Amino acid sequence: MVRAIGALFLAAAMTASAPAPAETIRVASTTSTEASGLFDHLLPKFTAATGIRVRVIAVGTGQAIRLARRGDADVLLVHHRPSEEAFVREGYGRRRHPLMHNDFVIVGPAPDPAGIRGSKDAVAALEKIRGARAMFLSRGDDSGTHRRERSLWREAGTAPSERSGWYREIGAGMGRTLNTAAAMPAYTLVDRGTWLSFGNRGPLRLLVEGDRRLRNPYGVIAVSPKKHPHVRAGAARQFIDWLVSEAGQRAIGSFRIGGEVLFHPVARPAGSRAPVQ
Repeated sequence: MVRAIGALFLAAAMTASAPAPAETIRVASTTSTEASGLFDHLLPKFTAATGIRVRVIAVGTGQAIRLARRGDADVLLVHHRPSEEAFVREGYGRRRHPLMHNDFVIVGPAPDPAGIRGSKDAVAALEKIRGARAMFLSRGDDSGTHRRERSLWREAGTAPSERSGWYREIGAGMGRTLNTAAAMPAYTLVDRGTWLSFGNRGPLRLLVEGDRRLRNPYGVIAVSPKKHPHVRAGAARQFIDWLVSEAGQRAIGSFRIGGEVLFHPVARPAGSRAPVQ
Protein backbone atom coordinates (compact mmCIF):
# COMPACT_ATOMS: atom_id res chain seq x y z
CA MET A 1 0.00 0.00 0.00
CA VAL A 2 2.78 2.40 0.96
CA ARG A 3 4.61 1.59 -2.25
CA ALA A 4 1.44 2.20 -4.29
CA ILE A 5 0.89 5.58 -2.65
CA GLY A 6 4.52 6.49 -3.23
CA ALA A 7 4.25 5.53 -6.87
CA LEU A 8 1.19 7.72 -7.25
CA PHE A 9 2.96 10.71 -5.67
CA LEU A 10 5.96 10.13 -7.94
CA ALA A 11 3.80 9.99 -11.04
CA ALA A 12 1.99 13.16 -10.00
CA ALA A 13 5.31 14.94 -9.39
CA MET A 14 6.66 13.87 -12.77
CA THR A 15 3.48 15.04 -14.49
CA ALA A 16 3.63 18.41 -12.73
CA SER A 17 7.26 18.95 -13.65
CA ALA A 18 6.94 17.82 -17.29
CA PRO A 19 7.08 20.72 -19.74
CA ALA A 20 3.81 21.69 -21.37
CA PRO A 21 3.52 20.55 -24.99
CA ALA A 22 4.52 23.28 -27.45
CA GLU A 23 1.56 25.19 -28.87
CA THR A 24 1.13 24.90 -32.62
CA ILE A 25 -0.65 27.38 -34.86
CA ARG A 26 -1.82 26.86 -38.44
CA VAL A 27 -0.90 29.48 -41.03
CA ALA A 28 -2.78 29.44 -44.33
CA SER A 29 -0.40 30.97 -46.83
CA THR A 30 0.66 30.95 -50.44
CA THR A 31 2.82 28.59 -52.43
CA SER A 32 5.16 31.52 -53.15
CA THR A 33 6.15 31.98 -49.51
CA GLU A 34 6.62 28.23 -49.10
CA ALA A 35 8.36 27.46 -52.41
CA SER A 36 10.77 30.38 -52.07
CA GLY A 37 12.09 29.00 -48.77
CA LEU A 38 11.01 32.03 -46.74
CA PHE A 39 9.24 30.00 -44.05
CA ASP A 40 12.22 27.68 -43.66
CA HIS A 41 14.23 30.83 -42.91
CA LEU A 42 11.72 32.52 -40.58
CA LEU A 43 9.98 29.84 -38.54
CA PRO A 44 12.96 28.42 -36.62
CA LYS A 45 13.72 31.97 -35.45
CA PHE A 46 10.14 32.53 -34.30
CA THR A 47 9.93 29.17 -32.52
CA ALA A 48 13.27 29.79 -30.79
CA ALA A 49 11.98 33.17 -29.55
CA THR A 50 8.52 32.02 -28.39
CA GLY A 51 8.36 28.22 -28.20
CA ILE A 52 5.36 28.29 -30.54
CA ARG A 53 5.44 25.99 -33.54
CA VAL A 54 3.93 26.85 -36.89
CA ARG A 55 2.33 24.50 -39.39
CA VAL A 56 2.08 26.10 -42.83
CA ILE A 57 -0.74 25.17 -45.19
CA ALA A 58 0.65 26.37 -48.54
CA VAL A 59 -2.03 26.75 -51.20
CA GLY A 60 -3.21 29.44 -53.59
CA THR A 61 -4.49 32.68 -52.07
CA GLY A 62 -8.14 31.89 -52.87
CA GLN A 63 -7.95 28.50 -51.19
CA ALA A 64 -6.02 29.93 -48.22
CA ILE A 65 -8.77 32.48 -47.67
CA ARG A 66 -11.43 29.78 -47.85
CA LEU A 67 -9.55 27.73 -45.25
CA ALA A 68 -9.36 30.73 -42.93
CA ARG A 69 -13.04 31.54 -43.46
CA ARG A 70 -13.91 28.03 -42.29
CA GLY A 71 -11.72 28.40 -39.22
CA ASP A 72 -9.21 25.84 -40.47
CA ALA A 73 -6.32 28.26 -39.86
CA ASP A 74 -5.32 30.65 -37.09
CA VAL A 75 -3.44 33.09 -39.32
CA LEU A 76 -3.83 34.13 -42.96
CA LEU A 77 -0.73 35.33 -44.87
CA VAL A 78 -1.46 36.02 -48.54
CA HIS A 79 -0.93 38.54 -51.34
CA HIS A 80 -4.19 39.85 -52.77
CA ARG A 81 -5.08 42.99 -50.87
CA PRO A 82 -8.70 43.43 -52.06
CA SER A 83 -9.49 39.89 -50.87
CA GLU A 84 -7.64 40.44 -47.58
CA GLU A 85 -9.58 43.64 -46.90
CA ALA A 86 -12.87 41.90 -47.69
CA PHE A 87 -11.89 39.09 -45.28
CA VAL A 88 -11.47 41.64 -42.47
CA ARG A 89 -14.50 43.72 -43.46
CA GLU A 90 -16.73 40.64 -43.30
CA GLY A 91 -15.56 39.87 -39.77
CA TYR A 92 -13.39 36.83 -40.45
CA GLY A 93 -10.12 38.60 -39.62
CA ARG A 94 -9.14 40.98 -36.87
CA ARG A 95 -6.91 43.40 -38.79
CA ARG A 96 -4.72 43.37 -41.89
CA HIS A 97 -1.06 44.09 -41.15
CA PRO A 98 1.13 45.13 -44.10
CA LEU A 99 4.10 42.78 -43.93
CA MET A 100 6.36 42.79 -46.99
CA HIS A 101 6.41 42.99 -50.76
CA ASN A 102 8.18 41.51 -53.71
CA ASP A 103 7.23 41.69 -57.36
CA PHE A 104 6.03 39.65 -60.26
CA VAL A 105 8.00 39.10 -63.44
CA ILE A 106 7.13 37.66 -66.83
CA VAL A 107 9.36 34.81 -67.95
CA GLY A 108 9.38 33.00 -71.26
CA PRO A 109 11.37 31.13 -73.89
CA ALA A 110 14.86 32.47 -74.58
CA PRO A 111 14.11 32.98 -78.33
CA ASP A 112 11.22 35.26 -77.20
CA PRO A 113 8.83 34.83 -80.16
CA ALA A 114 6.61 37.71 -78.92
CA GLY A 115 9.54 40.15 -78.68
CA ILE A 116 8.91 41.34 -75.12
CA ARG A 117 12.46 41.12 -73.73
CA GLY A 118 13.50 44.20 -71.75
CA SER A 119 10.02 45.75 -71.60
CA LYS A 120 8.96 47.48 -68.39
CA ASP A 121 5.30 47.55 -69.46
CA ALA A 122 3.63 44.30 -68.45
CA VAL A 123 0.34 45.09 -70.19
CA ALA A 124 2.06 45.94 -73.49
CA ALA A 125 4.03 42.68 -73.16
CA LEU A 126 0.81 40.67 -72.80
CA GLU A 127 -0.64 42.45 -75.83
CA LYS A 128 2.41 41.35 -77.83
CA ILE A 129 2.07 37.76 -76.60
CA ARG A 130 -1.57 37.75 -77.68
CA GLY A 131 -0.71 39.35 -81.02
CA ALA A 132 1.96 36.73 -81.71
CA ARG A 133 -0.31 33.94 -80.46
CA ALA A 134 2.70 32.77 -78.45
CA MET A 135 2.00 30.11 -75.86
CA PHE A 136 1.12 31.51 -72.41
CA LEU A 137 0.67 29.26 -69.38
CA SER A 138 -1.57 30.38 -66.51
CA ARG A 139 -1.71 28.90 -63.03
CA GLY A 140 -5.50 28.96 -63.31
CA ASP A 141 -5.88 28.17 -59.60
CA ASP A 142 -7.45 31.33 -58.11
CA SER A 143 -4.14 32.17 -56.43
CA GLY A 144 -2.91 35.72 -55.86
CA THR A 145 -0.65 35.27 -58.87
CA HIS A 146 -3.55 34.08 -61.03
CA ARG A 147 -5.72 36.98 -59.89
CA ARG A 148 -2.98 39.47 -60.75
CA GLU A 149 -2.48 37.84 -64.14
CA ARG A 150 -6.20 38.10 -64.93
CA SER A 151 -6.16 41.75 -63.85
CA LEU A 152 -3.29 42.46 -66.26
CA TRP A 153 -5.10 40.72 -69.10
CA ARG A 154 -8.17 42.88 -68.43
CA GLU A 155 -5.98 45.96 -68.70
CA ALA A 156 -4.72 44.57 -72.00
CA GLY A 157 -8.34 44.48 -73.16
CA THR A 158 -8.84 40.74 -73.33
CA ALA A 159 -9.89 37.75 -71.26
CA PRO A 160 -8.07 34.86 -72.96
CA SER A 161 -9.38 31.33 -72.69
CA GLU A 162 -8.10 27.93 -73.70
CA ARG A 163 -10.31 28.15 -76.79
CA SER A 164 -7.79 30.60 -78.21
CA GLY A 165 -5.26 27.80 -78.69
CA TRP A 166 -2.29 29.81 -77.36
CA TYR A 167 -3.47 30.21 -73.74
CA ARG A 168 -3.50 27.30 -71.28
CA GLU A 169 -4.59 27.03 -67.63
CA ILE A 170 -2.91 24.34 -65.58
CA GLY A 171 -4.76 24.61 -62.24
CA ALA A 172 -1.60 24.12 -60.18
CA GLY A 173 0.92 25.87 -57.96
CA MET A 174 3.81 27.99 -59.15
CA GLY A 175 6.45 25.26 -59.14
CA ARG A 176 4.46 22.92 -61.36
CA THR A 177 3.47 25.81 -63.61
CA LEU A 178 7.12 26.77 -64.12
CA ASN A 179 8.11 23.17 -64.80
CA THR A 180 5.38 22.88 -67.43
CA ALA A 181 6.26 26.27 -68.96
CA ALA A 182 9.88 25.16 -69.24
CA ALA A 183 8.84 21.91 -70.94
CA MET A 184 6.50 23.53 -73.49
CA PRO A 185 8.14 26.22 -73.53
CA ALA A 186 5.70 29.06 -72.74
CA TYR A 187 5.46 32.50 -71.19
CA THR A 188 4.10 32.81 -67.66
CA LEU A 189 3.76 35.23 -64.75
CA VAL A 190 5.70 34.33 -61.60
CA ASP A 191 6.64 36.02 -58.35
CA ARG A 192 10.32 36.88 -58.18
CA GLY A 193 10.94 34.85 -55.03
CA THR A 194 9.79 31.60 -56.61
CA TRP A 195 11.66 32.39 -59.83
CA LEU A 196 14.94 32.96 -57.99
CA SER A 197 14.59 29.70 -56.07
CA PHE A 198 13.47 27.67 -59.11
CA GLY A 199 16.19 25.34 -60.32
CA ASN A 200 14.68 23.81 -63.46
CA ARG A 201 14.54 26.89 -65.71
CA GLY A 202 15.58 25.15 -68.91
CA PRO A 203 14.88 27.54 -71.81
CA LEU A 204 13.03 30.08 -69.65
CA ARG A 205 14.47 33.55 -69.13
CA LEU A 206 13.33 36.60 -67.16
CA LEU A 207 11.99 38.96 -69.85
CA VAL A 208 9.80 41.64 -68.22
CA GLU A 209 10.23 43.36 -64.85
CA GLY A 210 10.00 46.78 -63.23
CA ASP A 211 6.38 47.74 -64.00
CA ARG A 212 4.69 49.28 -60.93
CA ARG A 213 1.68 47.07 -61.73
CA LEU A 214 3.87 44.05 -60.93
CA ARG A 215 4.42 45.09 -57.29
CA ASN A 216 3.22 42.28 -55.01
CA PRO A 217 2.29 43.25 -51.41
CA TYR A 218 1.70 40.66 -48.68
CA GLY A 219 -0.50 41.07 -45.62
CA VAL A 220 -0.93 38.99 -42.47
CA ILE A 221 -4.22 38.64 -40.56
CA ALA A 222 -5.26 36.81 -37.39
CA VAL A 223 -8.49 34.85 -37.83
CA SER A 224 -11.20 36.30 -35.62
CA PRO A 225 -12.09 34.29 -32.48
CA LYS A 226 -15.54 35.90 -32.66
CA LYS A 227 -16.21 33.90 -35.82
CA HIS A 228 -14.26 30.84 -34.72
CA PRO A 229 -13.81 30.60 -30.92
CA HIS A 230 -11.51 27.57 -31.26
CA VAL A 231 -8.69 29.44 -33.02
CA ARG A 232 -5.45 29.94 -31.10
CA ALA A 233 -5.87 33.70 -30.88
CA GLY A 234 -3.10 34.35 -28.35
CA ALA A 235 -0.43 32.41 -30.22
CA ALA A 236 -1.60 33.91 -33.52
CA ARG A 237 -1.20 37.37 -32.01
CA GLN A 238 2.35 36.50 -30.90
CA PHE A 239 3.22 35.28 -34.39
CA ILE A 240 1.99 38.46 -36.04
CA ASP A 241 3.61 40.67 -33.41
CA TRP A 242 6.92 38.93 -34.08
CA LEU A 243 6.60 39.22 -37.87
CA VAL A 244 6.01 42.98 -37.73
CA SER A 245 8.58 43.57 -34.97
CA GLU A 246 12.09 44.76 -35.72
CA ALA A 247 13.39 41.19 -35.27
CA GLY A 248 10.83 39.71 -37.65
CA GLN A 249 11.24 42.42 -40.25
CA ARG A 250 15.02 42.08 -40.19
CA ALA A 251 14.65 38.33 -40.60
CA ILE A 252 12.46 38.87 -43.68
CA GLY A 253 14.90 41.39 -45.15
CA SER A 254 17.88 39.11 -44.54
CA PHE A 255 16.45 36.26 -46.62
CA ARG A 256 18.42 36.11 -49.86
CA ILE A 257 19.08 33.79 -52.75
CA GLY A 258 22.25 34.41 -54.73
CA GLY A 259 22.72 37.62 -52.78
CA GLU A 260 19.36 39.02 -53.92
CA VAL A 261 16.66 40.05 -51.43
CA LEU A 262 13.43 38.16 -52.14
CA PHE A 263 10.99 39.98 -49.87
CA HIS A 264 11.21 43.60 -48.73
CA PRO A 265 9.80 44.33 -45.24
CA VAL A 266 7.24 47.13 -45.03
CA ALA A 267 5.87 46.95 -41.46
CA ARG A 268 6.59 49.78 -39.05
CA PRO A 269 7.66 48.23 -35.73
CA ALA A 270 6.49 49.96 -32.56
CA GLY A 271 8.48 53.13 -31.97
CA SER A 272 9.80 53.19 -35.53
CA ARG A 273 8.95 55.88 -38.08
CA ALA A 274 9.90 53.82 -41.10
CA PRO A 275 9.83 50.21 -42.24
CA VAL A 276 12.85 48.11 -41.40
CA GLN A 277 15.10 47.77 -44.45
